[in-house]
Amino acid sequence: MTTPQTARAASRLAEADSVVVLGLGRFGSALANELMRVGVEVLGVDKDPAIVQAHASELTSVVQADTTSETALRQLGVPEFDRAVVGIGNDIEASLLTAALLVQFNVGQVWAKAITDAHGRILEQLGVGHVVFPEVDMGRRVAHLVRGAMLDYVPFDDDFAMVRTKPPREGIGVPLQQAQLRKKYGVTVIAVRTPGSGWTYATADTVLGEADEVIVTGPTRKAERFALLD
Repeated sequence: MTTPQTARAASRLAEADSVVVLGLGRFGSALANELMRVGVEVLGVDKDPAIVQAHASELTSVVQADTTSETALRQLGVPEFDRAVVGIGNDIEASLLTAALLVQFNVGQVWAKAITDAHGRILEQLGVGHVVFPEVDMGRRVAHLVRGAMLDYVPFDDDFAMVRTKPPREGIGVPLQQAQLRKKYGVTVIAVRTPGSGWTYATADTVLGEADEVIVTGPTRKAERFALLD
């Protein structure tokens, strides 16, 4: 329930470098907690009092409110935020209504979770700048890992990916400039980690060891093929 005290606290957050997360289900709460972990203040909003109570000690401020209510969001100072996330997924109507209000408020950056292609298209048509499909994206990522060639895989837009993998035999024991992996395979080695140490930027003089791990970037298919090299 929105009270004068919670409204004032939320308004203060809007003036800081903070994010409002609307909907604190698994996606919204995980996102909010990670933002808090890296030092970003978070206003969490959910209609379920039990969820609000559960996160009361985890986020900067948590408020029970109907995210589809323009009045409630205005009382919380949501129009003053530069960044907002709609974490509502299963209730598509609530997701769309909440997103529409954020667009109406001219919030600078709006992110929204979608659970179907149609849901995502409507969010985009409403003017949401960043539509994410957590289940779909994670499924694709895990599919690449299941193949066994990659240790981690992060896809980007426009057919580009970042892959963590082991270096191929031909790239071991010689400087990267001499190995010419980019010329041969169309990917760039950007970082390397030797067992027992942290990640370091790769340079032309970097020499890879057999036990090392590397991070490479490049077109998705080329990055995938590179990870399959012996």
